[in-house]
Amino acid sequence: MRYHLLVLVFVSVLPIGCTSDGHIQIFGYSTRPLYDERYKTIYVPVFQNRAFQSGPLRGLENELTLAVQRQIEQVTNYKVVSYREGADTELLVTIINTPQAIFNRNQLNEVRGSDMVVQVELVWRDLHTGEILSKPALSPGALPIVIDPNAPAPPVILTTTGRYILELGESQATALQRACKQMAVEIVSAMEKPW
Repeated sequence: MRYHLLVLVFVSVLPIGCTSDGHIQIFGYSTRPLYDERYKTIYVPVFQNRAFQSGPLRGLENELTLAVQRQIEQVTNYKVVSYREGADTELLVTIINTPQAIFNRNQLNEVRGSDMVVQVELVWRDLHTGEILSKPALSPGALPIVIDPNAPAPPVILTTTGRYILELGESQATALQRACKQMAVEIVSAMEKPW
């Protein structure tokens, strides 16, 4: 009985508040969605690929597009639509680089382990106003860059890796699958509202 009373007193003094939009706020944290609620739909066309293509890298743009579309549907409050005219926003992504970073070789100079790196540029824009919703992150202490409003928006550049080790039965293809899944998470995270 005493324990329940103590919990009741503790909870009653917590700074819990209900905001005007029905969300709960406690200690600076809120139940508001991480993604902008003004938008309901997003158009995600097949990504462009300017990276060198060979072997398992063929079709990387299709695999990454599908991974991002699935991640958007699972994590955000946005619905992915198949036509630009019916969307509130559009997400344009270009694969710009897919180097291989070898970290282990055997005595015959054969690759035993490597990282497959995937680097992309993304631009997310509001289709009604033309506003660029994706903003490049500035490093702490950096001065803001003054950009001509008529110039095209600078893309956000994201990089991720997928590791493979041949002795474990892995290949470049499995490393690229890991990199695509991680890149999908990174892209959707870049769409979150700023804190």
